[in-house]
Amino acid sequence: MTKDTTSPPDQAGGTVAMAVLNAIQNPVVMVDESGFVVFANWEAEAFFGASASHLARYRISTFIPFGSPLLALIDQVRERKAPVNEYRVDLSSPRLGQDKLVDLYVAPVLSEPGAVVIVFQERSMADKIDRQLTHRAAARSVTGLASMLAHEIKNPLSGIRGAAQLLEQSAIDDDRALTRLICDETDRIVSLVDRMEVFSDERPVDRMPVNIHSVLDHVKAVAKAGFARNIRVTESYDPSLPAVYANRDQLVQVFLNLVKNAAEAVGDRPDGEIMLTTAYRPGIRLSVAGTREKISLPLEFCVHDNGPGVPADLLPHLFDPFITTKTNGSGLGLALVAKIIGDHGGIIECDSQNSRTTFRVLMPASKDASLEDASSASSTGPSR
Repeated sequence: MTKDTTSPPDQAGGTVAMAVLNAIQNPVVMVDESGFVVFANWEAEAFFGASASHLARYRISTFIPFGSPLLALIDQVRERKAPVNEYRVDLSSPRLGQDKLVDLYVAPVLSEPGAVVIVFQERSMADKIDRQLTHRAAARSVTGLASMLAHEIKNPLSGIRGAAQLLEQSAIDDDRALTRLICDETDRIVSLVDRMEVFSDERPVDRMPVNIHSVLDHVKAVAKAGFARNIRVTESYDPSLPAVYANRDQLVQVFLNLVKNAAEAVGDRPDGEIMLTTAYRPGIRLSVAGTREKISLPLEFCVHDNGPGVPADLLPHLFDPFITTKTNGSGLGLALVAKIIGDHGGIIECDSQNSRTTFRVLMPASKDASLEDASSASSTGPSR
């Protein structure tokens, strides 16, 4: 007689149910009649920043803001014994972080009196995608402005500068300072217009599989040799990351801009630090307008710094043209970064809290790249 090694039906069913719940990309928790968390899937652990065993020690009210509408929804579901949906509920708090805007689905567990299941669907990614589309529209408006400026401003400026140079030859010493000022200011305006002309470049981007780690290592070397020579720059790379389908030179431009911004934010503080990280984040897919195709953006590249952070009122407009916190800034750097990432079919976002700012870039992987291609000639693990 052979021994039956299969699991009992109830045990096997429970294992399958657990696997299904953990495969769901949204946080799911079950709360008993006393309000204690009796189940949390993997996404819920990540959402609350605590393990399921830790969550089980406390009531759900411990982990959400005081007076949150979620508590009223739970009571409503228990009373009506019917599911309820609530949209755009703000759960932002010091524990959960800023911008925790979620859609809620709360349903009763009929086999467990008083128990309810709560499904959280984070709105942050959808809202950030909407903002990204706004950034692209703003970049297009700058495109038209740049084309006009190149013709209507640069030509007269060259005449003004030429006239100032002629006057300088016959001017007395006191007046030469004024003619030099005219030349310097015209040069500054021409430089600004030249930077804006980049927005009017509509040529297709020449792309190929690129090892992002070699790009970041190059950016780090440039930064350490110049503007970040006195700042600690560390990296934590995913060695199995596939190649990104991109233009290498433009990626260098993007991350040099982000690292330079981070260095300026850190300033001279002795504990200043910039960290470069890469990770693979499956599950982020965008629909392409006019087709049924969905583009996956699994590659995540981040630049973190421990500077003072971005003002909350500025954060939603950070990638718009002419938005800057710098005294002499033009406000075009991050707008250009957003345009380049958008031209590559990617997304850039910024999360900022006190003493921690993260610029996160999400991009598609190269269809022809293998895992080995990405890890070759790059750092193969976390480095400090």
